[in-house]
Amino acid sequence: MNKREELITKYATDMADKFGVKADLDLLKKVVVGLGPSIYNADSEIVSSSDPSEVERVKTNFLIKKLGLVEESRLDEVLVDVLNRYGKSNRNKYRAVIYYMLVKHFNKESVY
Repeated sequence: MNKREELITKYATDMADKFGVKADLDLLKKVVVGLGPSIYNADSEIVSSSDPSEVERVKTNFLIKKLGLVEESRLDEVLVDVLNRYGKSNRNKYRAVIYYMLVKHFNKESVY
């Protein structure tokens, strides 16, 4: 198993544990591939939900630019909901898991 496959397995397990969701592995792989080399860097692999600028970056760069959603307060609400469901005390909020959950929530699988 290569490093990317190990990470996909780790992310799928995390989704099952934290969200009770059985991941669509094909979609998860596409999300992971879309993140590129950032998943191999410990700092960029994680989303810091306590950093407002980091949360804003996820909204702007992923939800609006990548998924093509329109700027509205609903984006903030959904993003905060996903982060809260991941667990406020959980320091390891994997970017791939958050992006996957957002893609599923907004039914934007077609982007991938």
